[in-house]
This record gives sequence, structure tokens and C-alpha cells, in this order.
Amino acid sequence: MGVTREQMDLLQSFIDESGSIVFFGGAGVSTESGIPDFRSVDGLYHQKWDYPPEQILSGSFLYSNPKEFYRFYREKILISGIGPNVAHLKLAELEKAGKLKAVVTQNIDGLHQAAGSKNVLELHGSVQRNHCTGCNVFYDGAYVSSHADENGIPRCAACGEMVRPDVVLYGEGLDDVVVEKTLAAMDRADMLIIGGTSLSVYPAAGFVRAFHGKHLVLINRDPTPQDSAADLVIHDSIGKVLGEIKV
Repeated sequence: MGVTREQMDLLQSFIDESGSIVFFGGAGVSTESGIPDFRSVDGLYHQKWDYPPEQILSGSFLYSNPKEFYRFYREKILISGIGPNVAHLKLAELEKAGKLKAVVTQNIDGLHQAAGSKNVLELHGSVQRNHCTGCNVFYDGAYVSSHADENGIPRCAACGEMVRPDVVLYGEGLDDVVVEKTLAAMDRADMLIIGGTSLSVYPAAGFVRAFHGKHLVLINRDPTPQDSAADLVIHDSIGKVLGEIKV
């Protein structure tokens, strides 16, 4: 395992000759910033709570047991002191250079925007955006972190109703506008870089089928179901690999 010089040279040549790149990323992009993923051996799914994390992070659980939802959410999802890593910064650099047209992410941490990326399509929403379930007033992530009633539930300053994250929870559908923009970006791309994802979460993982461009590159520590379809497969750290790219 690990990237070779030949692989890096090929990746660089693909990027050099491409003018419409899309990056499709998953949890592996953020774990290198210190954010835990969900499905690895040390991920959230392997830690003990009163309920399985997948149940806690569902839309039905949020409304039936908001106290437990927000206890888990604040401790495991709203992680402070985390910043963009080399991968986030390199993608922002590629976008600024006019090479990268869109970042499609399954992550909800907002680190791509923090790194400077402008066209970020967040399939699963963002912890940085929240809204009142009563009057729909907007709140940022800091508000949810620091405001809570006696049960730990963030309440709207205007009407007192619960404030919920603009995150696609289990059992909820993806945003139609984001889906349409993602499919359009994939369709227009001449190169697709998939990084830090096992391609096991659907429907998000199915979007890669919309890509019909020239170069499909897969960068992930572990093998994925799409490895055989890629023009280049690198099993290594996404930050290490992208960090070596010259823009």
C-alpha cells in the first residue's frame, strides 16, 4: 500500500490536461483533520451509547428524543478546534486556478469552505447551518454549541421552538437542488477525483455513475467497489497524495 512515483506522475499529468475537474469526497478527507469517521474500527459506530449512533442520528429520533440526540450531537458531531487539512487546502487551490469546478462532499463539517473552496455541494448538509423548526430563523453552528435549555436542546431566540441542524439525518431525503447540481457537475466534468470514501453510502455513492469524462481517479486508504472502473487507483492518505500536486 502507498502511492508510488509513477502514480503521482500519472495523477499530475491527468490534472495538467484537465480543465473541468470535480472532486467527490467522504469521511476520509476530514479524518485527517481529527474528525472521527463512522465506519472505521475506531469510528462512532463502534462506541457504546444507550442507542446505536445510526438510530440517534435519525430524523425520527431527533423529534422523539431531542435530549439524547443533542447530547450525542454536541459530544461527537460538533467538534471544536478543527481546521482544514492539506487536502482541503489543495482543492481550494485547484479551484482558484480554474481547474476544479466543484467539490461534492458527504461531510457536514464545513471544512472545504473554511479552506477557501467556493463551489461546495454538501450532499448531507452542514452543521454550520441550523434553523428554527417553528419560524425557520437561521442560526450558525456556534449558536447550537452554546445555547441550550435545561434539557440540552437549542431553542430559537425568537419563538422558543427547537433549532435543528440543516443536516440530512438517517431516514431523510437529500436536497433536490443539491442533487441536481451534483449530477450536472459530474456530467460536465472531464476528470473526477474520488477521495476518502468507501463508496458505500447510497444514494450519494451512486452519483459517480453520472460521470462520463476522460479520467476517473480513486484515492482511498482501502479498496472500494469502484476500484476496477478507475483509470488510476491510489491506496494512501488523501492529504499526502493531494499535497504533492503542483497547481
